Amino acid sequence: MVYWPHLRYASADAGSSSTSRSDWKGAIVKGQSRREFLKTLGVLAGSAGTLSIWPGCAAGDGTARGTARRPNIIFIMTDDHASHAMSCYGSRINQTPNLDRIAKEGMRFDNAFCTNSICAPCRAVILTGKYSHLNGVTDNRQEFDGAQQTFPKLLQQAGYETAMVGKWHLKTDPMGFDYWNILPGQGVYYNPEMIEMGQRKKYTGYVTDIITDRCLDWLKARSGQKPFCLMFHHKAPHRRWEPGPDHLTMYDDRTIPEPDTLFDDYSGRGRAAKESDMSIEKTLTAHDLKLTPMKNLTDEQKARWDAAYGPKNEAFEKANLQGRDLVRWKYQRYIKDYLRCIASVDDNVGRLLDYLDRSGVTNDTVVIYTSDQGFYLGDHGWFDKRFMYEESLRMPLVVRYPREIRPGSVNKDIVLNLDFAETFLDYAGVPAPADMQGRSLRPILAGRTPEDWRRSMYCHYYEYPAEHSVKRHYGVRTRRYKLIHFYHDIDEWELYDLEKDPQEMRNVHGDPAYASTVVELKTELSRLRAAYQDTTG
Repeated sequence: MVYWPHLRYASADAGSSSTSRSDWKGAIVKGQSRREFLKTLGVLAGSAGTLSIWPGCAAGDGTARGTARRPNIIFIMTDDHASHAMSCYGSRINQTPNLDRIAKEGMRFDNAFCTNSICAPCRAVILTGKYSHLNGVTDNRQEFDGAQQTFPKLLQQAGYETAMVGKWHLKTDPMGFDYWNILPGQGVYYNPEMIEMGQRKKYTGYVTDIITDRCLDWLKARSGQKPFCLMFHHKAPHRRWEPGPDHLTMYDDRTIPEPDTLFDDYSGRGRAAKESDMSIEKTLTAHDLKLTPMKNLTDEQKARWDAAYGPKNEAFEKANLQGRDLVRWKYQRYIKDYLRCIASVDDNVGRLLDYLDRSGVTNDTVVIYTSDQGFYLGDHGWFDKRFMYEESLRMPLVVRYPREIRPGSVNKDIVLNLDFAETFLDYAGVPAPADMQGRSLRPILAGRTPEDWRRSMYCHYYEYPAEHSVKRHYGVRTRRYKLIHFYHDIDEWELYDLEKDPQEMRNVHGDPAYASTVVELKTELSRLRAAYQDTTG
């Protein structure tokens, strides 16, 4: 692949609010987008993925940086980890020193969002770089069509060694990977079964440790001749929040601060919030709360579990709590178990980072940490996700690549999980297919946000009727406002002024003072739906 020296360009993506424009220095190609121009050049990738770059070359979307070395990529993703449970995001409730290390040595994104706040659809969006209605996975009940185009296949074709380890949750076998070892379905926390290249195997131990062990085993067994892309995906901290042996009593000596909205009565919203079923008060089960015996543990694991939870459960039974006191107890049990699961993730991310240092490949490896979506940590009295409200829409995203990213960087641009595929391809020097709908984050990570970067984002949630009873909805979010349309068995609109009401407590859709804002946002929503080819709902 050959890039022309000093070529610069700026291109608009489907989600951009600016008009496409080209700024060519070194070559003039009028009326062509970036992708069209690459096709004009006749970009070819050999079987070994050879990349040739002229000295001093600089591409506006970060395709080249004056070095022919293509970085390794490690994509770490957890399930349901809210950004407000990471200390680098200002968490009031826990510390995550190893995750913070990625942010400290790289960039933290403060406005990273998902396009459909539920597990399987988020994973399909990341693999394909396409919205749910195009990749075929709109909810957790559908199978992912592995025959379609994905970024791991493109990396593999370009000479990368690819691996997928951990939670897959797409109902079909992974494709585009030289090695894969996945949990069946959601998987379990203790003594999990995993499927390694089609063969089932039972492991003894804690799932977060085991997934990390398998990743490290794969890294150590590599020949080292090719760059690699490792998808390192944890089950934690997904429900039912079963902590590992090393963290069973963590937080026993403290009370976790309650969210301000723990007792939200939803009076400032419409039917959707009131009719959902994911409350700390009513929805958590005895199993969620560790009030029933744990099964499938070894004798040693069971002894440690019972020693940790037995006395606490006995004290709870004696207290005979009622009303808000009972809700507060449930919150403490839930949030402590959730944070204990995250503590194990943090420890294991530290193991990986230490291995990269020992192996001497830290400078040559892009490390990304994110979650498939956010999560409610008692906010609005809820757990789970699904709604387009901030706590579940927002994802943590921290990225480290010492060769290009300034340590301690913070970015506030609107970025999406839709952008991940194109970002990985960009770092690998692989042109993104024209039908991908995201945009590479590489220029932003290098400190150069394109002038035409998106100023709004589109989200669409489909899984209803289903567990938790969160109604179907789609909407648009800008820096200041969020407009949501709930539909199917309801027809209601909600508007939130995030500047004045960051906790989204008061729907102002019917407020005359916001009439012009509603018109503008509905116009923008229509534009985004057309641009992303979404006619559903």
